Amino acid sequence: MMLPIDPAQLDPDDIGEKEAILEMDHEDAIEHVREVFTGAGFGIPVEFSPSELLTEKVDADRDPYYVLGACNPAVADRALEVSDGELGALFPCNVVVWEEEPGRQRVYHVSIMRIARLVGIAPDDDEMADIVAETGELVENAFEEL
Repeated sequence: MMLPIDPAQLDPDDIGEKEAILEMDHEDAIEHVREVFTGAGFGIPVEFSPSELLTEKVDADRDPYYVLGACNPAVADRALEVSDGELGALFPCNVVVWEEEPGRQRVYHVSIMRIARLVGIAPDDDEMADIVAETGELVENAFEEL
């Protein structure tokens, strides 16, 4: 199967990729990221630990890894409207925190709004461009606070 997009040609900005390193304990980093994203205008309606789940289900023994599902309800509502509901398949906007080594946590995020537009789930029009810009600003503000 040929991919419709050449991933090697994508710039991190094309997918809204953001990363930060936090020098702190894993649990403290999760709480810090939760507080920062809440302060930046996101709710966190979903969160879970894939590392714990995978260890329980398949004895994966993974390093600590945690997903915070961030959502700005007003923006999410607009995104559902312009995508005829299809963008909801990518909800929420996940922010992951994984322990690279004890005391060192990587925080990672990609923009589901940008990705949805790239793959045709959301339209490439002015309304979606406004949504991409607004969510980009919210995420940028959060990462500046990390």
